[in-house]
Amino acid sequence: MTLALGWFTTARGPGSRALFEAVVAAIGSGALDARIAVVCCNRAPGEDAVTDGFLRRVEELQLPLVARSSVAFRRAHGGARSQPGVPLPPWRDAYDAELDGALRAHPFALGVLAGYMLIFGAAFVAQHPLLNLHPALPGGPAGTWREVIRALIRARAHESGVMLHLAVPDVDAGPVASLCRYALDGPALAPFWAALAREPGALDDAAIEASGLFDAIREEGVRREAPLLLATLAAFASGRLRAEGGRLLDARGGPATPADLTTEVEALLRGGG
Repeated sequence: MTLALGWFTTARGPGSRALFEAVVAAIGSGALDARIAVVCCNRAPGEDAVTDGFLRRVEELQLPLVARSSVAFRRAHGGARSQPGVPLPPWRDAYDAELDGALRAHPFALGVLAGYMLIFGAAFVAQHPLLNLHPALPGGPAGTWREVIRALIRARAHESGVMLHLAVPDVDAGPVASLCRYALDGPALAPFWAALAREPGALDDAAIEASGLFDAIREEGVRREAPLLLATLAAFASGRLRAEGGRLLDARGGPATPADLTTEVEALLRGGG
């Protein structure tokens, strides 16, 4: 059965747009047995020029769209902004509930969080399996991609990667579906390490982010995001992986171990995917 996807995004920049276009292209070519059942955006038309460009693309593809401004919802309900490390404010659950109601007309088997800049509450993730992409390996740094790269550099890490995990209310803490790895100490990055002005631990955030090493690590991760997502969605579409009750299961219905898709991802990169 063709895998029905829900696509969740704030559509703030080129990274999430590239993931979307990669999935659209794979579906269109027949490489991925899936369809996008609905696109959900937490910005409304007219709220942001970049997001508006993405929404026009969704309209061009004639995909069902649920666009609800989380900012307008928060202001209408008099709620405070969400803060890292503290429970979500009450309006967030109410916003999730409104989305859930709108999405019922467009059922999907698996959601993809692609640059969706809100954390879903417990009720929503209990109802909908959602895949979230994180730019590190299991057990690696948590946080935003900037925080992850800074932590990798300060630790002089030898390896990093990208993973896809089920979303849970705790950030970057859900069961891992898949991952891929890449070296940080190989010849491609060696000149960037050597060019650091001081030991990484002595550099502040601004100095690390201004380094060529920071940009090089970011590029290594970004170029693997779409191939990993495509390989993972193919695993769900074929039944090798499935999500049920907040758990990841294998084809036999047993607990699934994280799928290391490094070989598949590197093959896609070599083939221009």
